[in-house]
Amino acid sequence: MVLVVSEEVREALDAGQPVVALESTIIAHGLPRPRNLRVALELETAVRQEGAVPATIAVLDGRPRVGLDKEQLERVANEDGIRKLGHRDLPLAVASGASGATTVSATALLAALAGVRVFATGGLGGVHREWTATQDESADLGLLARTRITVVCAGVKSILDVPATLQRLETLGVAVAGYGTDRFPGFYLSDSGHPVDWTLGTPEQVADVMRAQDTLAGPESALIVANPVPEEEQLDPELHARVLADALHACEAEGVTGQAVTPFLLDYLVRHTDGASLEANLAAVRGNVRLAARIAAAWTRG
Repeated sequence: MVLVVSEEVREALDAGQPVVALESTIIAHGLPRPRNLRVALELETAVRQEGAVPATIAVLDGRPRVGLDKEQLERVANEDGIRKLGHRDLPLAVASGASGATTVSATALLAALAGVRVFATGGLGGVHREWTATQDESADLGLLARTRITVVCAGVKSILDVPATLQRLETLGVAVAGYGTDRFPGFYLSDSGHPVDWTLGTPEQVADVMRAQDTLAGPESALIVANPVPEEEQLDPELHARVLADALHACEAEGVTGQAVTPFLLDYLVRHTDGASLEANLAAVRGNVRLAARIAAAWTRG
């Protein structure tokens, strides 16, 4: 696999400047056109405003790319047939010359291979509801258990089994800390209803943990920094609970299974909250991107 690192990202890494990895699935599959491209450019601008270099990641014509120019971003946003790639799909995409947007697992892997230590996203994947019957668990968790990267996120998607996901992360040895909170965020919600064992309050404290990971030389696992969406920008909790319950019933009634479950539920939430869930998602991503840039800066300061 030939990893293509953009000149800007490579120069920043070589100079010890802060770099933040960004996924591309939100561009290709998470937002309607033309808003998807506007958001992609907005997130890169937010990283730059905090003094870091953005490294949006995707696979184009079989070439994994860390750092995209505007033309390449436009391809991801507007080209029909852009696939959705997890880390398991990367060898297949490379060998076949395919183009695809990277999920959390693929983005984290490619970022780590390029030497980028900090990654900002919306919400992680996790253990699905009814796991005992379906055995459905996101590939994000296993990949993060063996990849040394710091992931700034708003928790895991609230359509998932949150306590089971937290338990699974503990079993896998993935460190989890709330940022400025002792509660685990709920993606659209500031509080999922579940606690976290550790709280970090500044980018410098996060960077200290990253250094301690390296000093201890333990398993090459990730650090998850769970950053809640501001309460004033979260989805109304009562609306969230009601619509999610309806979505789960609809999913079962229509026989939706496997990889189709997550997009079905997320789309249902968007449509039946009149877009409010999407706005809460974007508010979370914007906050995560800015925090990730500050963490990357604290990390590079040593």
